[in-house]
Amino acid sequence: MLKSKIKTIFLAVSISVIAASMIAFPQQSLDASIRGLNMWWKIVFPSLLPFFIVSEMLIGFGVVKFIGVLLEPLMRPLFKVPGVGGFVWAMSMASGSPSGAKLTARLRQENQLTKLEAERLVSFTNSSNPLFIFGAVSVGFFYNSHLGIILALAHYLGNVTVGLVMRFYGKSEERTSNIKEKRVSIRDAFSALHRTRIKDNRPLGKLLGDAVMSSIQTLLMIGGFIILFSVINKLLFLLGVTAFFAGFVEIILGMTGINGMLSMPFISGLFEITMGSQLTSQVKDSTLLHQIVIVSFILGFSGFSVQAQVASILAPTDIRFKPFFLARLLHGLTAGIYAMLLWKPIYLRFFNTEKPSNALPAMNRLAEEGTKLADYHFMLAGAGPVITLVSLMLYITIYMARIGQKD
Repeated sequence: MLKSKIKTIFLAVSISVIAASMIAFPQQSLDASIRGLNMWWKIVFPSLLPFFIVSEMLIGFGVVKFIGVLLEPLMRPLFKVPGVGGFVWAMSMASGSPSGAKLTARLRQENQLTKLEAERLVSFTNSSNPLFIFGAVSVGFFYNSHLGIILALAHYLGNVTVGLVMRFYGKSEERTSNIKEKRVSIRDAFSALHRTRIKDNRPLGKLLGDAVMSSIQTLLMIGGFIILFSVINKLLFLLGVTAFFAGFVEIILGMTGINGMLSMPFISGLFEITMGSQLTSQVKDSTLLHQIVIVSFILGFSGFSVQAQVASILAPTDIRFKPFFLARLLHGLTAGIYAMLLWKPIYLRFFNTEKPSNALPAMNRLAEEGTKLADYHFMLAGAGPVITLVSLMLYITIYMARIGQKD
C-alpha cells in the first residue's frame, strides 16, 4: 500500500513539474515539439507504414504461419521461440523499432505464441533499421558511411546475444513440452497457411482496410511518444537534471576509460536515440572509438521513448514489460562491447587510410551499400511529408466510410 502511494505521489509530482516547465519555457518546448514532429512525419511514418501494412496482410493471409513452420527447426533450438519468431525478427531488423513489439503482440493475441515465448521474442526483436544506422547516424551525424558497418555489426550481434541469453528466461515457469520434433515439409507449411487463411475469412478489401487502419493508429501513437519525449528531453536539459546525472555518469565512464565529456550525450541518448547519437557525434574532444561505443549502447538501449512505445503496444496483452527493459540494458552493453572488439579488426584494418588493406575493395562494397541507404534516407526525408499526408487522408476516408456503414 505504501509503495503504491509513493508511486502515485512520484507520478503526480513528475507530471506537475513537466507541465510547469512547459509554461516556464514555452519557446523551447515548442521547438522540441516541432523537432519531434518533423522526425515523425518525415522519416518514421513513411518508413514504417509499408512494413506495418504488409505485415498485417501477411499474418491475415497465413504467410507468417507458413514461414513459422519452415523456421521452427532453427528458431526453437536457438531461441526457444516458435518459427514465426523468424518472421518477426527479420521484419524488425528491416523496419526498426517498435515493429518487433507490434508483431509479437499481434501473434500473442492470435495465440501463436505463449506468454513466455512472446516475452523472449520481443526482447531480441527490437532494433534500429539499417536505414537509420547508415543514413541518419553514420552519414548524417558522423559524415562517414564506413562507421555504419561497425555500428550495424555491433547492433545486430548484440541482438543475437540477447536472444541466446533470453532463451533461458522463464525456464522455471515453463511447462515441459512432450511434443516430439518432426521433420519439416513444404506440405505441412502450405497446410498451415491454408488453415490460417480459412480461419481469417475476411475479404481482401476488408483485410487491407483493417491493415491500414491498425498501422496508422499505431503510428499516430508512436508519433505522440516521439514528440512527448523530445519535449521532456529538452526540459530536463533546461532544468539541469541532465547535467546532474551526467556528473555521476562521467565518473562511471572515467572508470571504464571512456571520455567523460560523453556523459551529457549519453544521458540524452537514454531518453531519445536520435538526439543522443547526434550530440555524441559533436563531442570533438573524444576519440572516434569512444563515440562509437556510446552510440552503440544508445542504439541497443533504444531510449525511453521507444521503450514507452513498446510498453503501450504490449499493454493490451499479458506480455510483461520488465524482461524487455532488462534485455535493452543487455543489448546496450553487448553492442558497446562488440563495437570495441570489432574496431581494430574491422574499421582500423579496412578503413584506416594510413594502412590500406588488400581486402579494402570488398569492404568498400559494404560501405557503398551503406551510402546508398544514406541516400535513400535523405530522399525519404524529402518525400516523407507527402507520403504521411496522403496516408492520413486515406485513413480519414476509410474511417468515415466505416462510420457511414454503421449508421
